[in-house]
Amino acid sequence: TESNRRHGDFQSPALPTELPSHFLAEPEWKQRNDTRATEKIGGLNFFLRDRKPWLARRLAFGHGNPSMADSEFHLSSVEDLQRLRSKLDRAGLKLVFTNGCFDLLHTGHVRYLRQARGLGDAMVVAVNSDASVKALKGPSRPVTPESERAELLAELRCVDAVTIFADARVTDLITQVRPHIYAKGGDYTVDSLDPDERAALEKAGSEICILPLVPGRSTTTILQKLADEAAPPAPATDADGNPPLRLVVLGSSRGSNFQALLGAIQAGNCHAKVEMAITDTPDSGFAEIARGAGVALETVDAGPNPLRTAPAAQDRLMELLTQTQPDVIVLAGYLRILRSDLIAAFPDRIVNVHPSLLPAYKGRNAVQAALDAGELETGCTIHLVTEEIDAGRILAQEKVPIQIGDDAAVLHARIQEKEHQVLPRVLHEWRQQGLPVASV
Repeated sequence: TESNRRHGDFQSPALPTELPSHFLAEPEWKQRNDTRATEKIGGLNFFLRDRKPWLARRLAFGHGNPSMADSEFHLSSVEDLQRLRSKLDRAGLKLVFTNGCFDLLHTGHVRYLRQARGLGDAMVVAVNSDASVKALKGPSRPVTPESERAELLAELRCVDAVTIFADARVTDLITQVRPHIYAKGGDYTVDSLDPDERAALEKAGSEICILPLVPGRSTTTILQKLADEAAPPAPATDADGNPPLRLVVLGSSRGSNFQALLGAIQAGNCHAKVEMAITDTPDSGFAEIARGAGVALETVDAGPNPLRTAPAAQDRLMELLTQTQPDVIVLAGYLRILRSDLIAAFPDRIVNVHPSLLPAYKGRNAVQAALDAGELETGCTIHLVTEEIDAGRILAQEKVPIQIGDDAAVLHARIQEKEHQVLPRVLHEWRQQGLPVASV
C-alpha cells in the first residue's frame, strides 16, 4: 500500500538474477504513478536510475527500510557488466562506458558524465584504483580513496554502474565488457587515444565519442588554487635585479617533475616563470597539471613512433618555441627525440632530466639497466641537450642508493624525489652558472 511504501515495510519485487543490482523491476504502482520514461528489457520495465538512490538500493539488495545506512553501495564486477551489456544488447539498447580518476568530484565531472549518459541507455563508469592514480598523477594523489570515489559516482543519477580497475589503462576492461559506446573527455581525437585502448575498442566494435571538457574545471585546478592561496607571491626580480627565467616545459607522462617545479616557483625557491607547457599526450598527468595551474598548454600530435616526433609535430614545436622565445626549454619526462635543427636553434638552452648517473645508462630503461647490472647506487642527472642522446654537459647530479629488494618502480620513485629537488635548483642558479638565456 501507499502507507507501507512510505514507511519502507514492503517486500521488494523479485529481481532477475542475471541483472546488476541497480536495475529494478518496477512494481505496478510505480509503473502507473511515475511518468518518467522507462526502458523495456526482456518484457519488464526497468528504471535505469531511480530518483531515490536509497530506495533503488534497498529494492536491489532486498531491503525495504530507508533508514538503513546510505553508505552501502554496489560495486559492479566484470561479470555484472558483461551481463548488463548482454541484456541491453538483446533489447536493442546501448551501453555507454567511460573511465577516469575522478579524484575530487566537481561540476566538470558531473556535466561530462551527464552528457556521456545521454549517448546511450545505461552507463558504466570505471574508476582508477588508488595505485593507478598514484602511477598516473604522482605520489601526492589520489586525494580521495578509491572506495569513496566509487561511492560518490554511484550516487549520481546519470551513472548506472561503477567498477574499479587497477591498471594504468583500461584496455583489459574494454576487452571484457565490449561496450557499445566509449566516451572520452578532453583534447583528443580518435587518433590520439592510447593505441592499445583504441585497438580494443575497434575489436569490440565500440563507437568512440569524444566529449569536450568544461573549461577551468579539474581536480588539479582545485588543488593548485588551494596551493596558490597558501603560498606567498613570487618576487618580480631576484637579488641581482634579474627577471624570472622564462620557461617552456615539455612533458609526456605523469608530470611529477613539472608539479615539483611549479611548487618550487610558487614557494620562491626557483626564480622562474612557466610561459607554456607542451605535450604529446593530452590525457597525461602533465597536461592536467598544466591546465590546473593555468599554464598555457599546447598539444602536438607526435605520430605513432613512440621514440620520435613526426615531422609535422617538429615543425609545430619549432613554431611554438620560436614565437615564445623562452630562456630555457625543460624536458620533464618528454619521451621523444627532438630534431637536430630545433636543438641547434636553442644552443645550451634545452635541459633534460635523466634517471641515472650519466654517462652510465643512457637512453630508456635506465633504472632497470642499473638494477640488472647489479649497481649499488644510481641517481639522476640534469644535463644540456645535444644531438647525441644523453651526452650534453652535465649541470648537476644526485646519488640514490639501490636497496635490497628494489624493483624498477620503487627505485625510480626514490630517484624522482631527488629530481624534484635538483631541477628547480639548477634553473634557479641558471644565470649564476653563466648559462645563456634568450636575447632581449
